[in-house]
Amino acid sequence: MPRIALVTCRPAPEISVDRDLPVLVRALTQAGAEADIVYWDDATADWGGYDLAVIRSTWDYSWRAAEFLAWAERCGKATRLANPAGVVRWNADKRYLGELAEAGVPVVPTRYFAPGDGIDGLPVDREYVVKPTSGAGARFAARYTPDEHDTAVRQLARMHAEGFTAMVQPYIESIDVSGERALQFYGGRLLHASRKGAVLTPGTPYDERKVAHPGLEPWTPTPAELAVAERALDAVPEAEELLYARVDLVDGADGQPQVMELELVEPNLFLWLHPASVPRVVEAILTSARP
Repeated sequence: MPRIALVTCRPAPEISVDRDLPVLVRALTQAGAEADIVYWDDATADWGGYDLAVIRSTWDYSWRAAEFLAWAERCGKATRLANPAGVVRWNADKRYLGELAEAGVPVVPTRYFAPGDGIDGLPVDREYVVKPTSGAGARFAARYTPDEHDTAVRQLARMHAEGFTAMVQPYIESIDVSGERALQFYGGRLLHASRKGAVLTPGTPYDERKVAHPGLEPWTPTPAELAVAERALDAVPEAEELLYARVDLVDGADGQPQVMELELVEPNLFLWLHPASVPRVVEAILTSARP
């Protein structure tokens, strides 16, 4: 009987509930596996006692990035970790977007401001977004107009004071019309896709909690979206080792899809929206757990 650890984080008021966890535990148990929900920072957890540890909803990791990455390294040495620690480390910092761009993948244009950098050069001719390179759930993210320059600078100053590198992107206006599409892959194949509305509304403070997935609905990806998603995944280091992936896409100024984010650490699977995908996820997990 394979032993599977579904890795999550401790409940907290600011952290969403993973609605998929009990569904996966039930489905894996019915398939003949032993499935446990385990906190990633549980010092008593015996990771070596599992055939596979699947990172599912460690949604506090960006607040404790160094600690989390150290855990991933330890866990990956004790058992098989999905996704592998090297992939987790690479994907935990959104500066990977620069590497995707260098590989020819269309991505949302991005500038980076690390602590100690100057804060010159914010856009003066269009709306833009400021967010951390290590973040989740739109934490520390905000949308600004050029007239809100001073407020954006204050956000950058606070982020730098707390040790965060900031990223600045043009606000993609198409999100207000066509939304953001999330293509989910599991076991190397497209699992399902979803579309959501705009997360960042004008005037919402960066430190206010946002609704991470407004208006979520099933989506059928276009051939162009699927092609861009596959190009992005092909550019990932250790791409052949991926168990799961989510590629978030938006339409660029030319109407063609661009990568907004590539989620390889702890993407929400939205199985509650796509219940028919559960058997395929279970099959892929069990396959990955085999010696």
